[in-house]
Amino acid sequence: MRLGIDTSDEFLKNLSEKSNEIQTAYSKKMEKLTSHVSIKAMLGDSTITQTKTFDPMQIQNFYKNLSENLQNWNIQDVTMTNDEDNRRIFIKFDSQVGNYLLSGHMSIQFHVLLYYKQDNKVIQYQKELSEIIDKTKTMDSKLGDDSDQFILKKLKEMGYTDLNHQNLFEVFFENDELREKIYEEIEKNTDLDFKKLAKRKMDLFNELDSLLIETYQTSNVLIDDVRLIAGEEGYLCNFDLEFIKNKVKEGKFVPKKIPNDVKENLIKKLDEIKKIIEA
Repeated sequence: MRLGIDTSDEFLKNLSEKSNEIQTAYSKKMEKLTSHVSIKAMLGDSTITQTKTFDPMQIQNFYKNLSENLQNWNIQDVTMTNDEDNRRIFIKFDSQVGNYLLSGHMSIQFHVLLYYKQDNKVIQYQKELSEIIDKTKTMDSKLGDDSDQFILKKLKEMGYTDLNHQNLFEVFFENDELREKIYEEIEKNTDLDFKKLAKRKMDLFNELDSLLIETYQTSNVLIDDVRLIAGEEGYLCNFDLEFIKNKVKEGKFVPKKIPNDVKENLIKKLDEIKKIIEA
């Protein structure tokens, strides 16, 4: 069962209160760790802008510190998903007390926005890239107008006769060697080295990619599993208590049957987590 839900059992109410206290402490901690700083960055049109970001490494270090200080818990490694502009850092842990399993899940979900570094190279590369695209676009248009007749002429010189536009392209695209040869002939009739320009264009794209920086945005709000799955920004802190019977976890159980020593240890487990967060 999820701690924090309405219940009439006094012990579970006590556990839920402890869970809520941890969530409050966790929210304050995450708000501090995601405190935004202002930085200058460059937009795609070379405009300088002021934006805000936080350091995800601080979240990872916080989760790592939590895992290192929890005693007698089974702890998963701190994990970070890397889905394009939507990221998540999370940690899961559990501890068995008697026949009861207490498990916790903490995570933060945030979005990534890309900017360029404030660097004149961005403007230089974009200018050169634009010039290359304009050159090849103009030549592509010219070749598009002339290439059909040129290809027909070359094919006829090679012995292909009675060709129309339909079977021209059947011949052209079924014969790789012939196609490459004619492409070479077409390129010889231009003043541009298409291969050289294509390579330079790819190099420029790579250089621009190397100048990109990531900024991170989240909301200071506690979210639930549904909102997390939906991709909403925020942070999550959940605890579940399950009964283990024949190595099978069951969410439903009779709270009054929980032994007193187990109850005391479960409370201590939650107090331990709260103490580490507030340290």
